Amino acid sequence: MASENHFQLFGLPLRYAVDDAALEQTWRALAARVHPDRYATASAVERRVAMEWASNINEAYRILKSPLNRARYLCELSGCDIQAESNTSVDSEFLMLQIMLREQLDEAREQGRPDLLEALAGEIAQARETMMQEMAQLIDEQHNFEQASKKVREWMFVEKLSQEVQASLNDHLY
Repeated sequence: MASENHFQLFGLPLRYAVDDAALEQTWRALAARVHPDRYATASAVERRVAMEWASNINEAYRILKSPLNRARYLCELSGCDIQAESNTSVDSEFLMLQIMLREQLDEAREQGRPDLLEALAGEIAQARETMMQEMAQLIDEQHNFEQASKKVREWMFVEKLSQEVQASLNDHLY
C-alpha cells in the first residue's frame, strides 16, 4: 500500500475534481484491509503497522473528501505553501466582502435575528460553491497553484465565518 501521496493511495488522478463515489468506495476497501479486527491474532508489530495504515488512510480520506482541504493539499504538493498563519494578505475586493459579511454577522447577533443568520448562511454557501468552481479552474485547468493558494486562504476565512454563523444559529435553537 505504499504511496507517495493521498491521491496515489486512493488510485485517483492528481486533480482537484474527484469522483466522490470512487473515493468513498476505495476508502471502504482500504479501511477493510487494515481494520483492527483482521489483525486481532497478529503480532504486536503487525497490529501497530495496521493501525498506522488505518490512521494514514483515514487522514488521507479526510483531506481528499473536503474540497478546501483537498485544494490546500494540492497547493502544498505543488510546492506552494499556503502560509495561512503568516500571510493574511487578500485582494481588496475580498477584503470588502469580509468586512460586509462580518458586519452582517454582528448585526444579526446584536438583533437576535436567526432569519438574518440564515440569509448569511445562504450567502456563505454560495461563496463556497464559487470557491469550489474557482479551485477547479485554477488547479485543474490553469495549473495556477500560486493563485489557488491565495484563494485557499480566502476560503479558510469563509469557512471560519461559516462556523461562527452555525454556532450563532445553534445558540438561537437552544
